[in-house]
Amino acid sequence: MYIENNIIRNRVSIWLILMFFLIVIMIIVGGLTRLTDSGLSITKWELFSGTLPPFSNEKWINYFEEYKLIPEFKIQNYSMTLSEFKIIFWWEWAHRFLGRLIGIVFFIPLVYFTFKLSIKKLINYYFIFFLICFQGFLGWYMVSSGLIDRIDVSHFRLSLHLIVAFLILSLIFWNYLKLNIRIKEQPKLNFFFPFTLLILIFLQIIIGAFVSGMDAGLIYNSWPLMGNNYFPDDNKLINLFNLAAFSDASLVQFIHRNLAYIILFFYILIFFKVYKKKIKGSFLAINLVGIFLLSQVILGILTLLNGAQIILASLHQISSIFLVSASIYFLYLNKKINYLSQENL
Repeated sequence: MYIENNIIRNRVSIWLILMFFLIVIMIIVGGLTRLTDSGLSITKWELFSGTLPPFSNEKWINYFEEYKLIPEFKIQNYSMTLSEFKIIFWWEWAHRFLGRLIGIVFFIPLVYFTFKLSIKKLINYYFIFFLICFQGFLGWYMVSSGLIDRIDVSHFRLSLHLIVAFLILSLIFWNYLKLNIRIKEQPKLNFFFPFTLLILIFLQIIIGAFVSGMDAGLIYNSWPLMGNNYFPDDNKLINLFNLAAFSDASLVQFIHRNLAYIILFFYILIFFKVYKKKIKGSFLAINLVGIFLLSQVILGILTLLNGAQIILASLHQISSIFLVSASIYFLYLNKKINYLSQENL
């Protein structure tokens, strides 16, 4: 999208970068909500009524009584006090509040820019807004899976909720780059390589959500072996080729580990291609990807060795945000120039 008016273009850019940081905060808070087992503390979908937190003791008790009806309390947290409940409640409330805030902060400027520009020029942004609204539905779809016959949410629904968040973040950053970074006429890497790298990272995020949702990081807290062997000794190799593997904690951890190795080796291949072909315009981007990939691997190992300690696990997720952003930047720099859309730049 090209915007001739510099003032409007700058305003759209500021709006996008604000949305980017809001969603970064949302992902971090969402991760901490999961790590603190707080996601099921609010057992009803409250689109408007839950905007304000409970201010009276009576309302606190009502929320707590509703929480006592679900399996997580009956089986796992039956000895929890009201004071302890408030801690997990605030995490979930903050997560939902941020979701509402993101919807409002995206929608109001979208209406304003629609009057200033046109719906046709903002069609990408309307799609992002649809995803933001859909994400709210996915959030409740995820929470509802843990209210009836289990003490945790479905790890499949958790991964769907997380990957859509990263998709929204990526689309916002991509549109910001389109407004502010001109693609130069210079040597480029084959689009297959940065695109495949990004797909592998997204796939790793999905598997990482499986690990988190199944508490698979609490087993086999050793590296590089899983216990005494490379392959988990509580499983058989044949089981890895069954769909049920995605519901097996030890196999999910094994997949997560080895996909990280694949991504690392694939990155090294790309790194050497970029430098061998002297694609100078991509030097910074590929170096940033490498820095964040290395930090992601190190934090992943430390998280594993320390039994998914909350701070390390949260840093591991935060690092993935930087990794995805750097990969989007690298992908953007290697896209082909559309001369028709670039002629006015």
